Amino acid sequence: MAKKKAFALRLNEEMLKAIEKWAADEFRSTNGQIEWMLMQNLKQAKRTPKKKESDDN
Repeated sequence: MAKKKAFALRLNEEMLKAIEKWAADEFRSTNGQIEWMLMQNLKQAKRTPKKKESDDN
């Protein structure tokens, strides 16, 4: 699994409420929903991160 890095994200209250509702509807955490949304947009734009070779083979 890729290493995760924490950072602050500022959203307006209405947007956050909409994301929280969507996350609950999809049985995801709010953070998980935001990650999923970002990955969907990266895929759509054909900009998904390249997978690195694993060093633990």
